[in-house]
Amino acid sequence: MSTDRIIIVGGGVIGLSIGWRLARAGLEVTLFDRDQAGRGTSWASAGMLSPLAEVQFQEEALLRFGLQALKHFPTFVEELESETGCSVGYRQDGVLVVGITPDDVEHLRFRHIYQKELGLPITWLSGEEAREREPHLSSGITAAVWCPGDHQVDNRRVIEALKQAFQKAGGTLLEKTPVDELKLNGQRIQGVLARGKFQAADVVVLAAGCWSPTIPGIPEALKPPVRPVRGQILRLKMNEAFTLKTIIWYSRLASSTLAYLVPRDDGHLLLGATSEEMGYDSQTTAGGIFELLRAGWEAVPGIYDLPIAEVQAGLRPGSRDDAPILGETPIDGLILATGHYRKGFLLAPITAQAIADLVLTGKAPDLIKPFGLDRFLS
Repeated sequence: MSTDRIIIVGGGVIGLSIGWRLARAGLEVTLFDRDQAGRGTSWASAGMLSPLAEVQFQEEALLRFGLQALKHFPTFVEELESETGCSVGYRQDGVLVVGITPDDVEHLRFRHIYQKELGLPITWLSGEEAREREPHLSSGITAAVWCPGDHQVDNRRVIEALKQAFQKAGGTLLEKTPVDELKLNGQRIQGVLARGKFQAADVVVLAAGCWSPTIPGIPEALKPPVRPVRGQILRLKMNEAFTLKTIIWYSRLASSTLAYLVPRDDGHLLLGATSEEMGYDSQTTAGGIFELLRAGWEAVPGIYDLPIAEVQAGLRPGSRDDAPILGETPIDGLILATGHYRKGFLLAPITAQAIADLVLTGKAPDLIKPFGLDRFLS
């Protein structure tokens, strides 16, 4: 089939990355975003690239995907910075996952055993050893796991660079232009309806995050099972007396709060993030911010005096198994790239390359086959 005309629905980090790859390949690519591209969930991200720290039980396929993504991330950064002249704040900081209470430490040790069984390059540290790496850690921290292979990027710099790179490659970006409907002819995609105007396409890539299943036109049985998971996050302002060198994670079991502190080159310190099943409510709340500040303060007391520069919330796209949904659908010409949950930035480059390969060759790379929509279809 012809793949000359591509429409991408959704302008977050996933949609922009795919659009850039396809436009670079010489295809006619139009990207629609319901608001300002990249200013939704991607703007409220922390930009962590942390498959080692984030690994969960029974997610080995997702771990392999994440490790492969991390391996190729420096090339993605080099290409993006070279084509745009923009620095994206790529830092190979590593992550310190810390424990305070006996229950926290026991949970940390349990996860550490699992991480070692998977052969991950991590190290168990005492509280003193952890404070040697990061002196601002609380004296109450009694153990930590050092994950030196985890990295970060500045999410907002990446978004701005991707927008520039996509358009420079010839892509058309239509912001504040929501797609009203996907238009089908039987089992074949025809294009989209946006603001009452039909635009034809040979391929439509649905990359609209948690809004992917809400766009009319997809048969009910084929809608990707993706839901919004609210994540509240703060930006604090560091100073000369207080600067973190690495990313700190603290899982506070007493309140089921996962807090991470991510230092930025511009002097900001990101403190996030809640995980709340609140539907499409993207408000920030006193309770959510309180829990984050309490957990962050327990791990790193010095944040107490830092000014708050910004409070924000994003809606992560979580699938039923918290893994992405990638690849072809029973609708000819309709491709999914959604459900990346907490790993949008980590998986964006490898997702973009895989979807581009699928569009250009008609064959899905083996790497994304475990993440197809068919795993949810009876």
